[in-house]
Amino acid sequence: MSDNNKSNSSALYTLIIVFFFWGFVAASNDILIPVFKKAFDLTQLQSQLVSFAFYIAYTVGSLMYMGVSALLKQDLVNKIGYKNGLALGLVISAIGTLFFYPAANLGSFPLMLTGLFIVALGFALQQTVANPLAIALGPINTGSQRLIMAGGVNNFGTTIGPLIVSFAIFGSSTNATSNISIESVKIPYLVLGVVFLAVALLLKFSKLPDKPALVEEGIDEDISAKKSALAYPQLVFGMVAIFVYVGVEVSTASNLPAYMEKDLGFALKDIAPYISLYWASLMIGRWTGAVEAFTNKISLQKILRFVAPYLAFGVFLGVNAIANNNLAPFYVYGFVIIVLILADIASKGNPARMLLIFSSLGIVALLIGMFTKGMVSVYAFTSVGLFCSTLWPCIFTLAVSGLGKKTSQGSSFLIMMIMGGGLISLLQGYVSELVGIQHSYIVGVLCFAYLAYYALKASNVLKKQGISFDTKLAGGH
Repeated sequence: MSDNNKSNSSALYTLIIVFFFWGFVAASNDILIPVFKKAFDLTQLQSQLVSFAFYIAYTVGSLMYMGVSALLKQDLVNKIGYKNGLALGLVISAIGTLFFYPAANLGSFPLMLTGLFIVALGFALQQTVANPLAIALGPINTGSQRLIMAGGVNNFGTTIGPLIVSFAIFGSSTNATSNISIESVKIPYLVLGVVFLAVALLLKFSKLPDKPALVEEGIDEDISAKKSALAYPQLVFGMVAIFVYVGVEVSTASNLPAYMEKDLGFALKDIAPYISLYWASLMIGRWTGAVEAFTNKISLQKILRFVAPYLAFGVFLGVNAIANNNLAPFYVYGFVIIVLILADIASKGNPARMLLIFSSLGIVALLIGMFTKGMVSVYAFTSVGLFCSTLWPCIFTLAVSGLGKKTSQGSSFLIMMIMGGGLISLLQGYVSELVGIQHSYIVGVLCFAYLAYYALKASNVLKKQGISFDTKLAGGH
C-alpha cells in the first residue's frame, strides 16, 4: 500500500466517526419520544414534534448554507475547507446539547426541542461535507465502497444508540414506567456534547484534506446548458422520493414505542431492544447489499450474501447480550432475514429494480403489521428497517444520474428533503389520533407506494437519456 493510500485510509477512518454520530442520535430520538410524552403529558401528535424539530433542521441548515454561500459568492465549504466545515458542524451540534441542561432544570419541552434542532443543524453541515468527502478520499470508481463502510458504521450507531440512551435514562431498574424524571436526560446529552467537541479537535488535527480533489465527470453541451439541477425530472421526482423515504423510515420507528406501550402493554424500558432491532435491520440490509465491496469473486459473493446479514444480526444480539436484555424473542427474526436475502438476489444490483422490490416488500410488511396482533405485528413493523436499508443509495443514484456538473447542486436539494423524517412523523402522529396508532401506518404504505412509482418513473426517464445500471450500489444517510 502506497503512502498516499495509507494517508487516505487514515483520513477515512477518522471521517467515519461522524457517520456514527448521525445514526446514534437519530435512533436515540425514538427513546426520547415516549420519555417526553410521559414526562410532559403530550399527545401522540405532540410527541412527534421531537422528530419534526430534528429533521426540519436539515432543511433549515441547507437553506442557511445556500444563503451564506450566496452572500460569500463562493461555496461555503470550498472557502473554509472540508476539515473546518466538519469541525464547525460538530461545534454547532455540541452547542445544541447544552440546551438540555436548562431545559431539564426548567422542565421545558420547547427548550428540549430547540436543543435537538441545533444538534441536527450541525448534522446538516456535516452531511453536506462528509458524503462528497468520503467519495473524494480515493478513486472515484470505488467511492460507493467507502460510503458502504461509512453506512455500516452509521447503522452500528443506530443499533447501540437506543440501548445506551435507554440505560442512561432508566438505568437497570425494572420499574421504569411510573416516575420518569426529565432531568435524567441532561447528563447523557452533555456527555455527548463533550464527545462532539473532542472529535472536532481530532478532525482539526487529522490528515483529512481541506481541499480534496473532487472528480468531475465530463458532460455534453446539451446537458451543461441547463441552468439548474431542477430542470432534470429524475431529480425533481427524486426529491419527493427522498422526502417520503426518510419519512417512512423515521415515522415507522418513532411511532412504534407508543404502539407497543399502548396496544401491547410493554414497559417503556423494555421497548428499547426492539427500537435497536429496527435500526439494526438497516445495518443487516446494508451489509447484505455491500458484499461486492469485499471481493470480486462471484462464488465468494454468493456465500457472503448469506453470511453478511447474519453477521450483522449477530452484532445486534451481541450488544443486547452485553446490555443484559433477553435475547429469546429475537431469534425468530432470523427467518425474516431470509426474505431480505432473496429480495437482494432478485434485484440483480439494479437500483431501480431494487427500489421497486424493496418498496413493495415495505408495503407488505406494514400491511401485516396493521392487520395482525401481538409480536407478529411488532416483527412486521421492525422488518420495515430491512426493506428501507438500501433505498437511500438507490434513490440518490437515480436522482443525480445524468446531472453532470449540476450533481453537487442536485445533492444539496436532496439533503434538504431529509425534512420528510419530521413531517411524515408528524402526519402519522395526527392520523394515529383519528384511527389509532396501529392503523396509522397507512401513511407509510402510501410512502412506499410513491417509491415504487418513482422506481418505474426514474428508470424510464433515464433510459431516454441513455443511462442504465448494472452495478449494485449501497450506502446510507
